[in-house]
Amino acid sequence: MSIQLHIHSSREAAIRIVAQEIASLVRNKPEAVLGLATGSTPIPLYQELVRLHREEGLSFRHVTTFNLDEYQGLDRSHPESYWNFMHRHFFDHIDIPAANIHLPGSRVAEADMLSHCMAYEEAIRAAGGIDYQILGIGRTGHIGFNEPGSPADSVTRCIHLDAITREDAAPSFGGLDQVPTSAITMGCGTILSARTITLMAFGEGKAEIVRKALREPITDQVSASFLQNHPAASFQLDLGAASAL
Repeated sequence: MSIQLHIHSSREAAIRIVAQEIASLVRNKPEAVLGLATGSTPIPLYQELVRLHREEGLSFRHVTTFNLDEYQGLDRSHPESYWNFMHRHFFDHIDIPAANIHLPGSRVAEADMLSHCMAYEEAIRAAGGIDYQILGIGRTGHIGFNEPGSPADSVTRCIHLDAITREDAAPSFGGLDQVPTSAITMGCGTILSARTITLMAFGEGKAEIVRKALREPITDQVSASFLQNHPAASFQLDLGAASAL
């Protein structure tokens, strides 16, 4: 296993390390391509990157971004759409051009789904591939929305969301019946093609799935376990998330 494991005294300490890695990349390669994640885990990372932009002049003017995933059936204006999330927490506070921001569509017709997903893959290739991919991990072990059973070589596609994933999202949506049943996600193969991957996990609630991803055999039932074979992947954990290792 080549994966790097970093255990920090606090979430804040881990965030500072990841933010500095991204800042160093962007300063050395202004046209860097970043793969971005949503959810509660990366919010403080985006806050720190915004601070670096405002206080230390970190520019994203030439950076290109690709988000991991997007719920299907939501308008972009919906507070739980990932388009809304990313602009609210990050894009609206930095100098990245709108043309450099990429997220899967949120209302893609079934007839257009394959071509839409193929175009997303092609856009990543055309940008030169992802330099630095940020990940969280779900209770099912998913990275992006690659639920149990997702192949290691899977590409961007529409996927049915696992019941556990939808249950975890229910409070934000105001009830399970309001949570979308499907999403477009980068595939495991798409994610694994990134040159550097950093998975962040914080709190004891993530401890058991982190243990499975790191310590148990690689399996498509825990897509995060595929990172064990990546040459430049790291897990950035706080003490709670590392407590079952």
